[in-house]
Amino acid sequence: MSLRIIFMGTPEFSVPTLRLLVDAGHTVLAVYTQPPRPGGRRGLDLQKSPVHQAAELLGIPVFTPVNFKDPEERARFADHKADVAVVVAYGLLLPEAILGGTRYGCYNGHASLLPRWRGAAPIQRAIMAGDAKTGMMVMKMDKGLDTGPVALTREVEIGPDMTGGELHDKLMLVGARAMAEAMVNLEMGDLPLTPQPAEGVLYAAKIDKNETRIDFSRDAADVHNHIRGLAPFPGAWFELAIGGKPERVKVLGSERAEGSGTAGELLTDDLVLACGTGAVRLTKLQKAGGKPLAAADFLHGTPLPAGTRLA
Repeated sequence: MSLRIIFMGTPEFSVPTLRLLVDAGHTVLAVYTQPPRPGGRRGLDLQKSPVHQAAELLGIPVFTPVNFKDPEERARFADHKADVAVVVAYGLLLPEAILGGTRYGCYNGHASLLPRWRGAAPIQRAIMAGDAKTGMMVMKMDKGLDTGPVALTREVEIGPDMTGGELHDKLMLVGARAMAEAMVNLEMGDLPLTPQPAEGVLYAAKIDKNETRIDFSRDAADVHNHIRGLAPFPGAWFELAIGGKPERVKVLGSERAEGSGTAGELLTDDLVLACGTGAVRLTKLQKAGGKPLAAADFLHGTPLPAGTRLA
């Protein structure tokens, strides 16, 4: 036996789950994903989402509604006569007509330990807050924002220097396996649901560009968490005068270091930087339009001696 599934997802994070459900023998009737967006080097070409591309390779019909306000879109969704909808980072709010449009409803793979970090950016927010662990949860969706009862939990440790990109890639695979297991249990009629606790709710707001600049006046632990949480995208940054004009430099890697001094001042020639309290070492940097470079390689082209102030 197998389930008749509608899959709903958009970024690369969602792709392993789609592939694993197909490999497990389920019938994926349709894939719903965000419409193609402008992209390419000049931003003129329409780019299909990673899920869209994966679905086409698998021979699965793809649908890209802007929303589900149109009664015809809702009717088409129901006409699939699916057992369940699997949702992983789809990016659209689902109305009740869609949430109840399959036999078993919609199950979402969410990258946090709910109710902590409901919302759009749970991976980055967990690291930026200094959390020691996070995880993937399979949740039956309701009309709230990540408020539904939980079916399955898989915890993942967050290493002290782990970046947002590294955690993303780990959770992507953990989440795929978790959803595949949940669908087996659902098919067997053995997927109990546990309501989320009322305590401990935190919201993971979308990362705003205004919060990506590094504030070196903060404690070193906070600066380090800020840098690694935003690496590699969108990237935390500081401003530096290069060639007589200010230029943004992204910091894509850091580590805690010994030292103290005026916040924003380099304490050594190898990028140990004073924070409000303590210090960090910058280990990976990227100029605007350049490639990410290890600190030593960056310094070959842009020497930054001790005493340099970063802003």
